[in-house]
Amino acid sequence: MRILFALTLIVTVFSVGRANAEDWQARAEKHSVELADFGFSTGETLPSITMNAYTLGAPKRDEAGHIVNAVMLLHGTGGSGLSLLRASFGDELFGPGQPLDLERYYIVSPDNLGHGDSSKPSDGLHAAFPRYDYDDMVEAQYRMLTEGLGVQGLEMIVGTSMGCMHGFVWGEDHPGFARRLVPLACNVIEIAGRNRMFRQMIIDGFEQDPAYAGGDYADPADLKTGQAIYANTLVLAGSNPYRMQADAPTREAAIGQLHSTMERYRGHAADPNDTIYQFDASRHYNPAPRLSEIKVPVLWINSADDFINPPGLGDPEALAAEMPNARFVLVPASDQTRGHGTHTWPVFWKDDLARFLADYP
Repeated sequence: MRILFALTLIVTVFSVGRANAEDWQARAEKHSVELADFGFSTGETLPSITMNAYTLGAPKRDEAGHIVNAVMLLHGTGGSGLSLLRASFGDELFGPGQPLDLERYYIVSPDNLGHGDSSKPSDGLHAAFPRYDYDDMVEAQYRMLTEGLGVQGLEMIVGTSMGCMHGFVWGEDHPGFARRLVPLACNVIEIAGRNRMFRQMIIDGFEQDPAYAGGDYADPADLKTGQAIYANTLVLAGSNPYRMQADAPTREAAIGQLHSTMERYRGHAADPNDTIYQFDASRHYNPAPRLSEIKVPVLWINSADDFINPPGLGDPEALAAEMPNARFVLVPASDQTRGHGTHTWPVFWKDDLARFLADYP
């Protein structure tokens, strides 16, 4: 599995006495949903796309047959539906009495458009695949739920990074479909400044690599320059400086850690077209002007060690106040937090989630 934003992970399993890292993923049921005549914001249409999703728990239905206990998890850029079924996430949330207890909730964790086993450029169209954006991705999620899984409403959306941004898009484009929103590690302003620059570094690194060949490369590993730029950029964007200093307190240790990280990337080359599309999909994102339309309860959590969404950027406290039922939480930085990847370590924020669920049962 590709290593993404949390590059300095030290696996710590907080056991619930019920499952380990492999169990959550192995226990998940895999679904493949075909969506016919899918239209994109570019005006293009594909005869069909596939949306893949993983589910945990059992759906519960009301007297009319509607599923009433579904919670959707939305992964980050470059991830998959399995990203949020790891021990670091599930062991803190899915067990008995925990915030997303599987005896109570039906978890839906999709591979989002352009990711995992859902439709993406590397399936065959390469750079001719329509240039999807976040609106297209949310529409694919909506149709997957309503047409494929029979879910006509959600108890909650929990989204990390890109999924965090999707949560705000959901709140504006499908108001009330999800009764509660929990966006983790994002902002609500246009993707500009350094955020867009680091994305463009990755895009340019691949597109300007001599082996890119207009997107018709034979082997992703042939784009050595693009792969190196991609990996180096994410080392910086995903890291927590406090943790990295603790993990690599000397020059030799820092160089060794960097080189070992780069070796892992070289062993799992990213598909350039898929990656370009993933990092460019945020180009139209800007929910700030419509935040007041989001009426459902919102728990918005960022972390103070997030390179991509640093504290105060865009004044998130003021923006949260534009939503009538929103609370903004900033997780303090320490040598234990995970930088941008703090979003997938609920040990740092699950108490806030538990309070949120108690306040809005």
